[in-house]
Amino acid sequence: MSKKTIPLTDVAIRNAKAAEDVGLFLQVTPTGGKLWRFKYRFDGKEKLLTFGLWPDVSLKLARQRRDEARTLLAEGIDPGEKRKQEKADAEAQGAEDANTFEVVARDWHAKQVKVWSESHAVKVLGRMEQHLFPAFGHVPIATLRAPAILPTLREIEAKGHHETAKRLRQFCEAVFIFAISTGIAERNVGADLRGALAPCRATNRSGALPLSLQPDERPQHVEHGA
Repeated sequence: MSKKTIPLTDVAIRNAKAAEDVGLFLQVTPTGGKLWRFKYRFDGKEKLLTFGLWPDVSLKLARQRRDEARTLLAEGIDPGEKRKQEKADAEAQGAEDANTFEVVARDWHAKQVKVWSESHAVKVLGRMEQHLFPAFGHVPIATLRAPAILPTLREIEAKGHHETAKRLRQFCEAVFIFAISTGIAERNVGADLRGALAPCRATNRSGALPLSLQPDERPQHVEHGA
């Protein structure tokens, strides 16, 4: 004898021990909660989807979600697998959005202070905070491209601060190298900007090394976890 189920209605839900509506049914938990489930078959296998707890998810909404799942099945798509993929994509997007240029640059800078002098570390961070972060620090580094960076560097260059613009481009390149090594980015956008600025002549005062060769002035890359 087949198991008898009660058609889903608001009254039946309140008193439900077993209720079903074209694959949609309520599963009563040991604590008395009522969980919406949808039973379906895909590739010959029986599967279940969960739509949430009643009354947070109403009968109307549960039916709507059931109908959406049945539409996917009619198109040859497993609604359960589609949900898993959407969740994975959302998590990946969330991680990408969280890794903005500023977040990654500060992480990179924190690694460099181990080998930089304190004064240089302060100067580098100060330059990025003044020029780079306000302009594009909020942009996820994985989506940041050269056309979004170049106007900032050229604006600094136009004011006659050629060396500062050059340094900032170098910092960008180092940050992207760090991001690539940690799996956050795939492209070194800082390298894409090589040659985009007017060349500047380094001064050599009192036999000192040119600025471009000063150890403390060269952005360094430290391996992740170092």
